[in-house]
Amino acid sequence: MTDTPSLQDRLVAAAFGAGWTVVPRLPERLTAAAFRVAADRLWKRRGKSVLRLEANLARVKGTSPSDPAIRELSRAGMRSYFRYFHEVFRLPSMSVEEIASRMRVAGAETVYDHLAAGRGVVMALPHTGNWDQAGAWFAGTGHPFTTVAERLKPESLFHRYTAFREGLGMEVLPLTGGEGHTFGTLAQRLRAGLPVALPAERDLTAKGVEVQFFGSATRMPAGPGLLAVHTGAPLIPALPYFTESGWGLQFYDEIAIPAEGDRKERVAAAMQSLATVFEKGIAEHPEDWHMLQRLWLEDLEPRA
Repeated sequence: MTDTPSLQDRLVAAAFGAGWTVVPRLPERLTAAAFRVAADRLWKRRGKSVLRLEANLARVKGTSPSDPAIRELSRAGMRSYFRYFHEVFRLPSMSVEEIASRMRVAGAETVYDHLAAGRGVVMALPHTGNWDQAGAWFAGTGHPFTTVAERLKPESLFHRYTAFREGLGMEVLPLTGGEGHTFGTLAQRLRAGLPVALPAERDLTAKGVEVQFFGSATRMPAGPGLLAVHTGAPLIPALPYFTESGWGLQFYDEIAIPAEGDRKERVAAAMQSLATVFEKGIAEHPEDWHMLQRLWLEDLEPRA
């Protein structure tokens, strides 16, 4: 039996529906300014999400959340976060040519070489910049891929978001609540020589792999490392970020999967290497890391 959506859930779903309908019909400069104003207002209120963002950014910068520099960084972070949603509403109306013309991509040759040789690739990304835009660019330039999405509430919003991403050229599998074959489907895609892209720095299952991340322990989802070990597909980190008038996407070197050890040990080593690469990318673009949730183990509330 499906839970009845709360009033807040219905309002959120309605707001997203209105965004996809209204925002593309208005001048981009006007709507961008409105989203920036909304971000600043939320930042000034210093609610839980903003305080959590500041605490997370303080770990990245190796300082205290009370550092004035963190306060200014969090303002840039909220503007980046709201820019993401503004662009989400506009993406369906943007052409592949426009997206590609505003892209700055580095390191993609490794991915292209593997795909050209018939090898599937596991691309692992943190929640930075506009990962939907990066996906639209990758799929739109001839490389449709499969990804996994968190099941949002209410269900209508999850289906709307899934349809949005499928419209950009992605195959979207639910993280939970599907037919229970998500991992097997991803493995099939990789064995068929197709790419898979997975968000990888926040564990939503409480079953992730423990890693050291900016000097403290957290858990990352095991999926990217497990798929690489299970299928032999290369594991390649990628990091989307914003530029002043467009987007950047940095692909990093392939993660070395240890030949020795059992599967659990090999996955753990791969995920730690991935965490180390994410540290580098996030440290270079901290304002574009949209982590407004608890992440490190010592910050998590006890689970029931």
